[in-house]
Amino acid sequence: MERTNIPLQRQTLGGLLRLAEETARTRVYARMAEAGFPDIRPAHSSLLRNLAEEGSRVSELAERAQMTKQSMGYLADSLAAAGYLALEPDPTDGRAKRVRLTEKGRAASDAMVRLSAETERQFGELIGQAEMVRLRRLLERLAERLR
Repeated sequence: MERTNIPLQRQTLGGLLRLAEETARTRVYARMAEAGFPDIRPAHSSLLRNLAEEGSRVSELAERAQMTKQSMGYLADSLAAAGYLALEPDPTDGRAKRVRLTEKGRAASDAMVRLSAETERQFGELIGQAEMVRLRRLLERLAERLR
């Protein structure tokens, strides 16, 4: 990642979290091809990380990702064309599309989780496993309270 001119002591929490997240994302998506999913790209994370287990409407995904419905629709269409998603009419609103993972999509999702865990272990090697466990617990607690 590119360094900034801001000294470490003056970097915001958001900047520090973003560096860790961007590094993790880059490592995970770079290895997705090796895992058998060469067409999964970082841009797809906007959809994949917001998709509910039972499926979601494209409009819900767009809202969660803070992007336009058209952009989310484009991502959904591209992942459906590659076999990762199924697009179905929403049973409660015929105008809306409902998106759910296919078997291939679940396999890709499982690979991302596995690669994320590997990346977390690598981060632990940088700061020590005990510190990584502590960091994870603190972030889990913060996430729980923010929700």
